[in-house]
Amino acid sequence: MKFFVDTAEIEPIRELAATGLLDGVTTNPSLIAKSGRDFMEVTREICGIVDGPVSAEVVALDHATMMKEAEVLRKIADNVCIKVPLTVDGLKTCKALTGEGTMVNVTLCFSANQALLAAKAGASFISPFVGRHDDNGFDGMDLIEDIRLIYDNYNFATEILVASVRHTTHVLQAAKIGADVMTAPPKVIHDLFKHVLTDKGIEGFMADWAKTGQTILK
Repeated sequence: MKFFVDTAEIEPIRELAATGLLDGVTTNPSLIAKSGRDFMEVTREICGIVDGPVSAEVVALDHATMMKEAEVLRKIADNVCIKVPLTVDGLKTCKALTGEGTMVNVTLCFSANQALLAAKAGASFISPFVGRHDDNGFDGMDLIEDIRLIYDNYNFATEILVASVRHTTHVLQAAKIGADVMTAPPKVIHDLFKHVLTDKGIEGFMADWAKTGQTILK
């Protein structure tokens, strides 16, 4: 499963990229606003840090203006992935852009039927929001299972990008189902490293090493 980080903050992206675990970045208007930086500037900087897809979202709601915005955004770097909402105009834009060879991430997906439409429109990625789905009394992972089944039934190339990831259990469940990608805040990715037995093991090894009085670096 590919790991994307969901942030517009540069330092966390640099830190995760240095681990070799980061496959891409997702941003949205809310994350850009939170960063307090210029949209074009921060997107360009992120594209220079990671080689994989960097989702940059259009803010227009009509097809014609979405296409104009996409034309500006895809000039930022070759790894820009245009992010569009799951609406009629969004999918029209998706179809047009993917037909031109541009990566497209269709976002704000909350049903398997919507995911089916996005795949038929040629989306590179579909972003089902599992956390928000959970918040509204549904099981977000049931949605991922349904999309996986449908995509496998018809051999769709669209990658399932699990979004609105709130905790490490979401990551585990998405991987078990067979999602292609997950995008999570930096904290959730860092939490994947943590285990109390790992911490205790390191503590014990260090205590035993100290007793030897030795050093590796002379």
